[in-house]
Amino acid sequence: MREKSLDTAAYVAGLMAIDKSTLPADGGEGFNRLIFARSPYLLQHAENPVAWYEWGPAAFERARMESLPILLSIGYSTCHWCHVMAHESFEDTEVADLLNRHFVCIKVDREERPDIDDFYMAVAQTLTGSGGWPLNIFMTPEKRPFMAITYLPKRGGRGMSGLMELLANIATLWRQRPDMIEKNCHGIMVALENSRQRQGSEGIVDVTAVSGKALQLLKRIYDPRNGGFGSAPKFPMPIYLSWLIGQKTSHTPVLPESQEACAMALHTLQKMRSGGIWDQLGGGLHRYSVDPVWLAPHFEKMLYDQAMLAQVTTEAFLATGDPFYRTITDEIFSFAARELLSAEGAFCSALDADSEGVEGKFYVWEKSEIDDCLGADAELFCRFHAITTEGNFEGQTILTAPLTVDEFCRRHELSEASTILLLERCRTKLMERRDLRIRPLRDDKIITSWNGLMISAFATAGIVHNKPDYIATAARTATFLLKNLRSKEGRLLRSYLTSASDVPAFLEDYAFLTGGLLDLYEATLEQTWLNEARLLVVELLQLFRDPDSGEFTLTGHDAEQMPARISSDHDGVTPSALARTAHVLYRLAWIDDRPELLESAKKALSGILGEIRDNPLGHLGALQLLTLLDGEPTTATFSGEIYTPEASALNAALHNHPIQSLIIRSEYRPAALSLSLCAPGTCYPAVSTVEKLEQLLSVIDIKYGI
Repeated sequence: MREKSLDTAAYVAGLMAIDKSTLPADGGEGFNRLIFARSPYLLQHAENPVAWYEWGPAAFERARMESLPILLSIGYSTCHWCHVMAHESFEDTEVADLLNRHFVCIKVDREERPDIDDFYMAVAQTLTGSGGWPLNIFMTPEKRPFMAITYLPKRGGRGMSGLMELLANIATLWRQRPDMIEKNCHGIMVALENSRQRQGSEGIVDVTAVSGKALQLLKRIYDPRNGGFGSAPKFPMPIYLSWLIGQKTSHTPVLPESQEACAMALHTLQKMRSGGIWDQLGGGLHRYSVDPVWLAPHFEKMLYDQAMLAQVTTEAFLATGDPFYRTITDEIFSFAARELLSAEGAFCSALDADSEGVEGKFYVWEKSEIDDCLGADAELFCRFHAITTEGNFEGQTILTAPLTVDEFCRRHELSEASTILLLERCRTKLMERRDLRIRPLRDDKIITSWNGLMISAFATAGIVHNKPDYIATAARTATFLLKNLRSKEGRLLRSYLTSASDVPAFLEDYAFLTGGLLDLYEATLEQTWLNEARLLVVELLQLFRDPDSGEFTLTGHDAEQMPARISSDHDGVTPSALARTAHVLYRLAWIDDRPELLESAKKALSGILGEIRDNPLGHLGALQLLTLLDGEPTTATFSGEIYTPEASALNAALHNHPIQSLIIRSEYRPAALSLSLCAPGTCYPAVSTVEKLEQLLSVIDIKYGI
């Protein structure tokens, strides 16, 4: 086995470049079967002495034939503790010998197979009350789990078992107490079924009451000093922020505390932007903060976080008109275009937290290095970014910005214009210096659903901020996905790395991509994007909807099924696939005047009404849609010559008003351009200029949120 390079990106690239045509099926002397994988996460384990399999028939057949238990290890390429466990245990020959003798070992990239991760994470949460990654599941050859653990060191201590002891005990139990193994399997499956039935219980939702409950719950965990929710670790939670801002911009406000709700979100955005969770040099958001003040992050950068935060800051701009939030959006997109955009025109999944085997090494600084790089400018730069000799993170410094530039200049009686120029000059120099370091691994997987979120963010910001280049980026990404993420039969696929995977797309892929296409249609008025969204919805209904109950499954009827169906219809680090599905059905129902789609949207949520009522913070996306389903949207119909600069200007002016339930219709015909606006209960005379539209919007009743 060759020694791993400290440059993980170069190491993985080297493995991908190997000619594998002459290698045996098990990888041969230098590798295991993961050498044939296309996931960067799996490739990082291709030289482990553990005889890993990818998830598939070969592993399960061997387990059945030899009557061996299975160790299923689930992680992802930018997971810090996955790397730690790999270095401590899976690269260790003693651990590998024990695993290879007594277990069949399977590695899964959770980003490629969210269905596997969702099911076995539910198992871990049922058994332990919590979950996380690396997620290690012990199960039978029939995929039935009997134990779950997350990170565990090789050797135990202080009364706790380590991995070696646990593996030996499980191997003994498997041989000597099959009755105990079976009892565990049965108990877990019963608990999962009971949990699903509880979550699926029907209920009636009083939207106003449940919205009030959600706000009170958020206020209870809100940190009024530092922003955010809870103490530590503290996640950005853009889903919370979007819902809170939406209380102010809703066309049917249900909460009298809507201003207070929005203020919580805005304060959180300001605090995150000033903290170490934000990359003060390169832009973009790290995954979460390990402390309550947003100082020290887990340093990985995930595509979905960038997409959702950019969407939230666009909403914040619409709610306030404050250019501060537009600047955050611009900085996110600048980072994403520079560091996540692939040569093909779609966005890669993530940047690792680690480089050279150390978490955060790429991002932290010694003051002496900053002084050397910046010279005479260093003193002011260090004052602005709170940089000291002692540092704020293990003797080094994570850059923060405790004050905005105008606050800093007022406090220190400085010229704001000259200070901005100096800070920009310094950041450019430090970026150039940082770019000389060994970079964290970029996971080059292009995931359909996450790119769908990015299409939405770029398209929406593009029309709101009048940035045609943002809309063009969204269009390029959408074009790539629609062209390349298809099977030979035309089925949408989950991911792409050098070529499309063979994993069928999941409900979230269809829902997020369709939502992105509808946002792109709204931004451009181009029927092409609307037609593509219509086609995806046809597939979505065929593949994921139960024709009898109207409920939706997260895995297609034509794809591999897990041992039991679980309910994971809640908002997590990404929005609920079920809520997003219902939302795209709602939008298309009003665009195309198709009431049957409106009924499908309602049925999609009907099975989780009790869960929405009981756990609103886990279902804010669904709660927001229930609010819309209670009334009618505002519809804007463009007619005539709609592919003109004048139509684009009208569209931009329309989108610069916070109309949460806006539906766009467009009808091209060789006639003069006009825009007809219908708010609930009233249709207004058509307009054809921005000035007339602004006058119309200024007189429409405030209750419509305009």
